[in-house]
Amino acid sequence: MHLIRVPCSSANIGPGFDVIGLALSMHLELRVSIDRNAPSTPDNPLNCTVSYSGVGADSIDLNPENNLLTRTALYVLRCHNQHHFPGQTSVHISNPIPLGRGLGSSGAAVVAGVLLGNVVGDLNLSKPRLLDFALMVERHPDNVAAALYGGFVGTYLNELDPQDMARKEVPLSEVLPEPAGGIDTGLTPPIPPENIGHYRRFNWAKEIKALAIIPDFEVSTAKAREVLPKSYSRQDMIFNLQRLALLTTVLSDSPPDPELIYSAMQDKIHQPYRATLIPALPAILSSMSPKTHKGLLGICLSGAGPTILALATENFEAIADVIMARFKDEGISCQWKILEPAEDGATLQEVPGDVETYRIEIGSK
Repeated sequence: MHLIRVPCSSANIGPGFDVIGLALSMHLELRVSIDRNAPSTPDNPLNCTVSYSGVGADSIDLNPENNLLTRTALYVLRCHNQHHFPGQTSVHISNPIPLGRGLGSSGAAVVAGVLLGNVVGDLNLSKPRLLDFALMVERHPDNVAAALYGGFVGTYLNELDPQDMARKEVPLSEVLPEPAGGIDTGLTPPIPPENIGHYRRFNWAKEIKALAIIPDFEVSTAKAREVLPKSYSRQDMIFNLQRLALLTTVLSDSPPDPELIYSAMQDKIHQPYRATLIPALPAILSSMSPKTHKGLLGICLSGAGPTILALATENFEAIADVIMARFKDEGISCQWKILEPAEDGATLQEVPGDVETYRIEIGSK
């Protein structure tokens, strides 16, 4: 049996819109077993069954032709001339990551799907190549690179060679055709160019933890993008660039400097516009600082929201209570979690039986 674990992630972290991401210690898990000698059956042509436990269980499609995770795995397999899962493959998904809350649930699912395709197809892809495949499905390198590699990362997408430019924005429908990845045309889907994106890990001070306050409503990434302007003033761009240049360094300082981190986490690119989608956000950002709340270092939207990420060194419950009270004033309930950087990123283990567990480095045998 194979065990795949992929952390959730928080993107943007204040001024780092579409640039920086942080893997956090809440993991999507897959338990995968394969009977390679079992034949295909007419009622299961993809040779795969999916089960699920965790958040949103009532809304998750367990058909392997439709599920994002198994469709992603099929994409990887079909790029390598394997048109279905081997033998009879069973995949159990255990997911604690809230859906549509800005904690990288789709990025984690895509990374898990790429790893699933890699392991069941016996492909032995390197981590950079796994990133290429993930970026063909999920176009947010900050979330995807954080989930795959772990830790606190900066990312960018390459400008591709002219012959590859047509594939830079391959429609998702070509990579994961609708309806269902199970409709097999026999054709090879668009294969990712190499080195679509790059990442760099930054250091993270051991004292800093991430307090996630998770409101009980969803904000779709598409809707959160729609409220953003088509262009920005030079002043606003410089404002964010100045702070981003400091943020990736000051978050590594030990002991942390609360005032400097708080200042470096200010943003004028996405949070002011997304406030219309998250009623409590303006009050939270304007009323909380290291001067007003002991232990607080900085506060921001996690990804597209509505989750609020508060970086802090202590006093976590008191900080969470204040933020939740702001949401309660708007009639919104919340939960909160203390999370730490997930330094290992996505991992693959083999579990012989249910006793011994040993680790396999992804991309090597």
